[in-house]
Amino acid sequence: MARKVTRYAIPLAIFVLMVGLLGVGLTLDPRRVPSPLIDKPVPQFTLPNLHQPGVDFSPEQFKGKPWILNVWASWCVACRQEHEVLKQLARYDNVVLVGLNYKDQVDDAKQWLLRLGDPYTLSIVDADGKVGIDWGVYGVPETFVIDAGGVIRHKHIGPLTDADVNETVLPLLQRLAG
Repeated sequence: MARKVTRYAIPLAIFVLMVGLLGVGLTLDPRRVPSPLIDKPVPQFTLPNLHQPGVDFSPEQFKGKPWILNVWASWCVACRQEHEVLKQLARYDNVVLVGLNYKDQVDDAKQWLLRLGDPYTLSIVDADGKVGIDWGVYGVPETFVIDAGGVIRHKHIGPLTDADVNETVLPLLQRLAG
């Protein structure tokens, strides 16, 4: 008798545990993935400028002022969704918006910005995705807010919305600038 109970109790307990874990997982917001880079210095790199291939960019160039790194690609559907929001964000005074063009063809990226408008202070090319890996990027779009000392203060996964900009990004930039 005890064998029959044990025979069914263990699989039932495993099933209940799995359902519980699934239930907890379904309540989590996929945009709220904690980044190990928050409050850490930006990964150092040098990449070519999308519009000026002979001119390289390094994060050191923006030391002393807060800035935003937005990871995007012309093949990214969600990037198109957030593009109007980025154009609005770029209109604010003192917003430095750097585009990291991720695993894209340079000509496609240039055409995309020409067609939709270019909100970026400058765009840089990460053709092989190695810099994106250093930043912990696993999809596009992703957006990082960096303080004047070159420390990552915020990471947003997925397309930015007006609410994200107004409730999180702009208030954070104001605190960092003050």
